[in-house]
Amino acid sequence: MSAMKRHSVLTGLLTGTIACLTAFGYCASRSAVDGSAATPAVTITVSAAASLQDVLEALTPQFIATHPEIAAHYNFGSSGSLQRQIEQGAPVDVFFSASAEQMEALDDQGLILSTTRRDVVGNHLVAIAPLDSTLEASDLTQLKTAAIDHIAVGEFRSVPAGRYAEQVFATLNLLEPLQSKFAFGNNVRGVLSAVESGNADLGVVYATDAALSDRVKIVATAPAESHQPIRYPVAAIASSVQPEAARAFIAFLQTNVARETFTAFGFAPVPSDD
Repeated sequence: MSAMKRHSVLTGLLTGTIACLTAFGYCASRSAVDGSAATPAVTITVSAAASLQDVLEALTPQFIATHPEIAAHYNFGSSGSLQRQIEQGAPVDVFFSASAEQMEALDDQGLILSTTRRDVVGNHLVAIAPLDSTLEASDLTQLKTAAIDHIAVGEFRSVPAGRYAEQVFATLNLLEPLQSKFAFGNNVRGVLSAVESGNADLGVVYATDAALSDRVKIVATAPAESHQPIRYPVAAIASSVQPEAARAFIAFLQTNVARETFTAFGFAPVPSDD
């Protein structure tokens, strides 16, 4: 992850947070709490897509400042794996997904409080290569003839970024020609890591993830019409034992300070008629 880019985005936003995420894997991180502050009376668990890790950690101090009585414990991973954990009864209060598909699956099972569901932000999909790569493909269709051995993508079934990538490749008639070159990651940060390390010649990630690294470059942007709109919905879990605190967290995500922070990290605003 880029120290320079990360610093430029986080300056004035992030103080004293704990970050951890394994490449191609899953982990949890706890919110940073000022030791001098009063002990929060309530703790909520927020299961959030891996691509939201940096921005949520940046928002943590602001959330604590406005809700000192609530501590947020974050669970980061692919939206698909987080969905399965909730279905299996994991003690989660808020689900913040990178795709509507996982949220709708939980809604169909009555596992979320539908009235709390909101689309918070959007994103864009880009193709990235190692910074020193000579690959040039301003148009994704050029990948068909490019000298590429490995293309890192998220799992098509469980990782929203992977599902969007599959849609792009299918729309551009590239899915079959490139099939043998795909290397699948368990989350979008794993895909980014594979390209950063040079283990993949190309990767497909969100624009916000690409912006955090100075070890990769964007070689092409997926046409918006080649995939479903990228939306990040959030909702409280029906089994939450802290529903009011969960609602407070969701409301905070829609405040001006939260919107400004999402924008600073490169997330796209959701159209007002959504």
